[in-house]
Amino acid sequence: MSKSKVVITDFINPPLSHEEQILGDLADVTALNAYSEDDLVGNIEDADAIMIYHFISLSEKTINSLQNCKLIVRCGVGYDNVDWKLAREKGINVANVPDYGTEEVADSAIGMMLTMARGVHYMNNRLQRGAGPWIYEQVKPTHRLRGRTFGVIGVGRIGTATALRAKALGMRVIYYDPHVPDGRDKSLGIERIESLDDLLAQSDVVSAHCPRTDETQHMLNDQTIAKMKPGSFLVNTARGGVVDAHAVLRAIEGDHLRGAALDVLETEPPEENDPLMVAWRDPSHPAFDRIIINPHAAFYSEEGLDDMRIKGSQNCRRVLDGQSARNVVN
Repeated sequence: MSKSKVVITDFINPPLSHEEQILGDLADVTALNAYSEDDLVGNIEDADAIMIYHFISLSEKTINSLQNCKLIVRCGVGYDNVDWKLAREKGINVANVPDYGTEEVADSAIGMMLTMARGVHYMNNRLQRGAGPWIYEQVKPTHRLRGRTFGVIGVGRIGTATALRAKALGMRVIYYDPHVPDGRDKSLGIERIESLDDLLAQSDVVSAHCPRTDETQHMLNDQTIAKMKPGSFLVNTARGGVVDAHAVLRAIEGDHLRGAALDVLETEPPEENDPLMVAWRDPSHPAFDRIIINPHAAFYSEEGLDDMRIKGSQNCRRVLDGQSARNVVN
């Protein structure tokens, strides 16, 4: 009996120790290390299962080329880089790994909030280049976090973990999520807010934890950011498209936001001439000290990366063994 074929499209390079340990007796596993969808041509059409990370997308042209595929696993939480609707029409399950980086992303969101709200990033940058006096007054006024309001957009696994961490710091935690049933607030001991506008108006820190959908694309834009408290902070560890990063830049330039931390951007890596990147790299621009940008790294820990690979491989094995896939999203 010939082996099945499992293709890892991007991000993961050999040695494929986790994947081969789990799948080796059933399938030949190949890592393509693709950086664009065009790199897949000729290498993926006969795959029985596909594992995709976040460097590339699987659009209509690739989905239509698949001849044998039974499962596409998005080894992560968000799955907007897969045309899951077309995959469904073709009878291909699309699954994600919804629990792999919960702690890591929540820790990163809180870490970014603390770095901004305590002035750590701001003072370090300015002292490093000799831009201000050696004194705490550079970050006046800085307020105690206890009693301040932390607003969470989306209380899935990661949003919930982040909310509980903020609550442990003594913050008042509120959330907006129209897709969760009543009672989540009571079980977590936090407050439900019925509209995004109300959450933005009340929050000293806003942290986004929702998927990117048609509903949430640029949910945080010029108009909605203007409804945030003057001097508040914004954190995005969700998906790049949830926040209009250029609107964030304008809010920093207009001194409406005091700081923003963006782990994710719509285009990764961004173009060198992107106005956000140009401003962020310019020591004379307020973005230099008041915007934190990370390279889509909040998910990462060695343990979290192992979880992605192991759980993705286990799901492929289930399907190749004739069982039902777990965590199907389409």
